Formats: sequence, structure tokens, C-alpha cells
Amino acid sequence: MSDPSERSDALVVFGATGDLAFKQIFPALQALAKKGHLGIPVVGVAKEPWSVAELAKRATESVTAASPKTTTLDQRLTGKLRYVGGDYRDEATFIALKEALTGARAPLFYLAIPTSMFTVVVAGLERVGLTKGARVVVEKPFGRDLASARTLNRALEAAFPEAAIFRIDHFLGKEPVQNLLYFRFANSCLEPLWNRDHIERVEITMAESFGVKGRGSFYEEAGAIRDVIQNHLLQVTAQLAMDPPAAEESVRVESARVLAAITPLGPGDVVRGQFRGYKSEPGVDPASKVETYAAVRLHIDTWRWAGVPFYIRAGKCLPTTATEVFVTLKRPPRSVFGEPLQALHNYVRFRLGPKVVIALGMRAKKPGEAMVGHPVELLASESQGSLLAYERLLGDAMRGDQSLFASEAMVEAEWRVVDGVVRATGEPIEYEPGSWGPPTDGLLPGAWHDPTD
Repeated sequence: MSDPSERSDALVVFGATGDLAFKQIFPALQALAKKGHLGIPVVGVAKEPWSVAELAKRATESVTAASPKTTTLDQRLTGKLRYVGGDYRDEATFIALKEALTGARAPLFYLAIPTSMFTVVVAGLERVGLTKGARVVVEKPFGRDLASARTLNRALEAAFPEAAIFRIDHFLGKEPVQNLLYFRFANSCLEPLWNRDHIERVEITMAESFGVKGRGSFYEEAGAIRDVIQNHLLQVTAQLAMDPPAAEESVRVESARVLAAITPLGPGDVVRGQFRGYKSEPGVDPASKVETYAAVRLHIDTWRWAGVPFYIRAGKCLPTTATEVFVTLKRPPRSVFGEPLQALHNYVRFRLGPKVVIALGMRAKKPGEAMVGHPVELLASESQGSLLAYERLLGDAMRGDQSLFASEAMVEAEWRVVDGVVRATGEPIEYEPGSWGPPTDGLLPGAWHDPTD
């Protein structure tokens, strides 16, 4: 069994020649090496018959693409690279990997490969005795629906204990998402307001001004609900709605608890859209019914949140790129100064990207004799900082810290929420690129609060 206190003594990256390794993993390893936080062998595994020099060349190209001022790999990473080439279905590949890991007692296996290959690789590791004392990192998506997620979890747990399984959702490692959780539970003034007595509704928007960026074949298998709502945005919902955790390590327990309390979505809780021109993208079926936009209405069946709707939307080719939470507070019961009651509007706003913003929307008196107010916003803003999400998460996985990783209970609770709508076969509503998507009048009364640049 993996010892949670034991640091990993080797890192194995399956899919080392692939897109994820190029864009995320090698830049993260470079950052860890530069800070002196790596110090273990890094073994790349892929089907290409590469040499270590070819892997090092690919890694150098990766870190240069991520940071053009960087032209070389840190020597503390270069000197640790190893490579094993071979088919994942061939036992010889795993025998060669076992030899490359001679002396390692607690390796960390990172599966940067298609989900369909997870069980194949885990079975190969188990056959040659490499799972004992090891940890495994698996990338989202964790299945395509609730049934496949459960099948995947059972397969992983047959080879690794739950304490050794790290389900990575890089969104949880982002600084703004961490800031949201910290702000909620480090400031006592917020807690008395954070319930159905004071909050009217919650909106979460993840807008992207670009399309599928040539990844049409991938998006055809995903769609907006699978790609970001089932994981990223339900995770944000959990952090907004959870009860205070007893300690930092119990955040996952409270997240799973509130996710399990969300009423599963039905057809009337979802609006699906597709931007005009999507069907002409390379790799996209000309008759595609995949949504590039989705808006959903959630209800959380707890004492704290009964009757408070949570609205989530995510879409491509929208007017801006931003992820934002907008919490509308209930208005005062009456207007003391004769102003229209609907004008007395307060809110809390969290901008999760591209900058970190925390804002309180209030009203203040206009200068002059009349007792007339106007809206003001009290704002705190800061940059995201230099720590990469994958740098943080890889470092945590090597230390055995699961705090920022999804648990089995969290993953299955998320799929339970969307399982009834994720296989929708109806025609999505077409919307114009650069607009805010299709009409959602039947879902959300009134207008969304659109993030602005």
C-alpha cells in the first residue's frame, strides 16, 4: 500500500510525446527543477521508438514554447530523463519500464493518455508488479457518464488504494480558485450572509472568445457539458456552496457532500447552443449536434441553499474570455428613501480569470442635498502569480497530498448531476459568434450578469 507520508522517488509519464506533456507537464517539471523540487528520475513512456536525446529535445521545445525566453532545459531535469518506447498492450513495454525503475520503491505514474487506455496501462503495471507502493495520476475526463466513471474507478481501485489515486482537474490547482475557497472561510463577515436568507441567486460564467482551435475531433467527443460543466464548474459550485470544512484536508469531504445534494438535471434545466460555423470546423461532423454552449439551472437540496437557484453557463465564441462568479444578494424588504426597490441591488463578484478580482457591489449616496444613491463597487484585484497549476499539482502528487484532487465520491456525484442530459440528441440552438449565446429566458428570469473586459 502507498504510504501517504512517503515522497515519490520516480515519475513515469505515459504519453510523454503527446500534446498534454508538451503543453503542461514539461513546463511544470522545468519549474519544479529550477526550484530544486524535483530531484527524481523522470521516465517518459510512449509508442515512438525515441532515444533520451529525442525526449530531451521535445522537452526543450516544450519549455521554449511556454516561455520564449527559456531556450534550454534545467540541468536538474535533463540529467534525470529516461525513456521507454513501446506499445501499451505489449508486456515487454512494462518489463522494460520495470528495469528502468530499478531501485524505485514509490513511483508516481502519470497517465497523460486517452481515458480508453487507462485500464490497459494499469493492468500492465499490475502484471509486472509495479503498482505496489506506487501512486497514479489520471487526467479528466473520468469517464463519459456515470456508468463509465464507476467502471473506471473500480478498475483503478483494483490496482491502487484510494489514497494512491490522484484524479487531476487542473482547475482546482489554479490560484484564483484557491483564492475563492480561502476568501470564503478566512473572513467571518461573509458566513452570516452565505445562505438562502440573504442570497437570491448565484451565477457562474465561463466564457471563451475563441472556438475549438482546430480540436474539432476532440470536441465532438466532449461538448460543453462534458468538457467544463461536469468538472470545472461543478467544482466551483462546490467551493461556493460547501459548509465550512473542519480542516483543509476535509475540503474534499465537504465538496462531495454538497455535490451529492444537487438535484440531477432534467431537460427543462438545460439550454444547449452551437455557434454558427462550428459544423465547418476540421474534424467536426457536418450534421453535428454537439453543444459549444450550455446553460444549466441547479438546485441544491440542503438547509443552507433550499430555494436558491445556481445558474451555470459555458460557451465558445462569446464576446470575451473570462470566468466569473456573480452572487446576487436579496434586496432590502422596503425602500427607506423612496427609491425604486429594484434599484437597491447588492452583490459579491469573484473574477477567477484571467485576473483575480473580488468585488462587493453596494450603493452609496450621491453628493448633494437629495437622499439619492448610486451603485459603487468595492474592489480588490491582483494578478494570478507565477505558480503553474500543473507545477502545484505535480508537486502535491509527489508528496502524496490529495487536497486539490477529485475524490471518487466527488467524480461520481458530478456525473450523477449531468447524467440525465449529457447524452442529449436534440438539435442545439444556433447562435452568432461574438454574441452571448442562445436565449435562456425559460431557464433564468431576467438577464445574466455578463463579465466584461
